[in-house]
Amino acid sequence: MLNAAQLVASFRRHTLSPVEVMCAVLDRATRLDPRVNGLCGIDEEGALTAACEAEERWAKRSPCGPLDGVPVSVKDLVAVRGMPTRYGSLTARADLEHTDAPAVARLRQAGAILFGKTTTSEFGNKIVTDSPLTGVTRNPWDTRRSSGGSSGGSAVAVALGMGPLSLATDGGGSIRIPACWSGVVGFKPSFGLVPAGSASSFVALSSLGPIARCVEDAALMLGVMAGPASADPFAGVERGRDYRTGLADSIAGLRIAFSPQPTGVTVDPSIAACVRRAVLLLEALGARVEEVEVRPLAGYRESKMHSIQWAVSFARRVREMSAVQRTRLDPDVRELAQFGEQVSTAAFVDALAARHTLVQEMAGFFEEYDLLVTPVFHMGPPHVPGLPEALRMAPPLTSWCNQTGQPAVSVPCGLTDEGLPAGLQIISARGADAVVLRVARAYESARGPFPAPPPMADAVEHTAPVGCPS
Repeated sequence: MLNAAQLVASFRRHTLSPVEVMCAVLDRATRLDPRVNGLCGIDEEGALTAACEAEERWAKRSPCGPLDGVPVSVKDLVAVRGMPTRYGSLTARADLEHTDAPAVARLRQAGAILFGKTTTSEFGNKIVTDSPLTGVTRNPWDTRRSSGGSSGGSAVAVALGMGPLSLATDGGGSIRIPACWSGVVGFKPSFGLVPAGSASSFVALSSLGPIARCVEDAALMLGVMAGPASADPFAGVERGRDYRTGLADSIAGLRIAFSPQPTGVTVDPSIAACVRRAVLLLEALGARVEEVEVRPLAGYRESKMHSIQWAVSFARRVREMSAVQRTRLDPDVRELAQFGEQVSTAAFVDALAARHTLVQEMAGFFEEYDLLVTPVFHMGPPHVPGLPEALRMAPPLTSWCNQTGQPAVSVPCGLTDEGLPAGLQIISARGADAVVLRVARAYESARGPFPAPPPMADAVEHTAPVGCPS
């Protein structure tokens, strides 16, 4: 399975064609996706047409952008022209979108082939991917377990080679957690760096970002999407930056805070061991690592600031639905909305005030340190179906970054005692996305290649997609 940068290099050398690659992706989707349920829609005809057009451009040595001919999937919370946006919900209409979301439009302009939509929990509501519309999405390493969520479909698609890149969203860990549990790279940019369009929320928590097989691909995709959109009042950064520039620079001398058991959470010992080995590698690369207690986060879990804001946003969404629509919702969404309806004005204002304080205190923390590293999640993926009661709170190791708007990445850092991927989370100050990616790349290079999920012995028999040679 080649990554996006390798595909582009192959197109340039004419050793591979976009049509060959697109057919291979469609073939893998045909064979593997029935086992994991990561894709909820494929525009096969449109993908093959776009691949032929890309092939003609490469034949003339005139690619239209840095992703010309590269297959990219998109989480089904984000609009893609010519495909429906269903949000994992039986309440959503199946009308085809007439316009792309801003980030999708930029991917298309860069030549990406937007071939399919990936599964999500309903409206991205939780950290496992299941919904009334599309059912359960399973982990590519162990199909008895969850892929994570709410961007589980995107993580699964990338992990299994159903396209090297996927556009996902993260409102509390929804990129990083499934990337961690699926053994791929997931990057949540600084809030507002990638325009969210209608995928944003009024509480300003969700960011759009890449899920990829390697850090270089995440940086490539981020550079294509980043920059303000005229309709996005929160975006405030310039376009045109290539986040691959300086990606391979040394990390020697960077001040890295290491929090092995953040916010009082008990981390599974085998996950903790993987993360600690990763930190030792960072130290061997010349970073100045200090094990710390992150005091601004000491009371984060008990404050419920994220849970309150998240629930209120869902209460608002459900309030606008008809009585019939509400009966068709995932019970978890109804429960979340009911909690949001019970939040008093005073409690909501207190949550916003606590958020403001956390933003200030973490800004101070990142004046003392360049980066913070932690585990992505304190335990491995739960079995399907359902979401255990203990995991229904805001994910304590990831959601605070959404409160502060800071960039954070999940990079695979080993396999647990159960043979499942563990993730290293690297975080920095808002706007320091390039630094996060540079440290992630340095670790990834020192770690060496990460294994792919084990073969699926019971994958569906091969049938060539329409339009592709068998």
